[in-house]
Amino acid sequence: MAASFNRVIVMGNLCRDVEVRYIPSGMAVADIDIAVNRSWYDKAKGQRQEETCFVTCTLWGRTAEVAGEYLSKGRSVHIDGYLKMDEWQDKTSGQKRTKLKVVADSMQMIGGRGEGDSGGGGKRPAKRSGGSAEDYYADAPADPGDEVPF
Repeated sequence: MAASFNRVIVMGNLCRDVEVRYIPSGMAVADIDIAVNRSWYDKAKGQRQEETCFVTCTLWGRTAEVAGEYLSKGRSVHIDGYLKMDEWQDKTSGQKRTKLKVVADSMQMIGGRGEGDSGGGGKRPAKRSGGSAEDYYADAPADPGDEVPF
């Protein structure tokens, strides 16, 4: 008996802003497209090569809602899921169409809120008029790089 294993881990940048929709049962769903870059050194050409692969991922439930709220174009994201083949009939030509996509079991946002082409803010709050530097940074979140892990 042959064994099978269907697991995918993808990390890349969002190609567009997330659009969340709701199915009749009320569950949220979002399809996101991620650009995954791969680079290597081609010895024959003597130069670095690069290619980009575009991967469609489907997010369900609360994961889709969180993605719609916090992710925007250009933001890095890590998806853990499985492959699924979507099949449908093309409305104009009547031909059978298929698309291989990733269904996410989990999603992790990479980097800070300010990363990406749109949305989010910087790591520090907007400077208030007046006050000292201590007042300015008092309510800012601590930078994880400032803490010693031991």
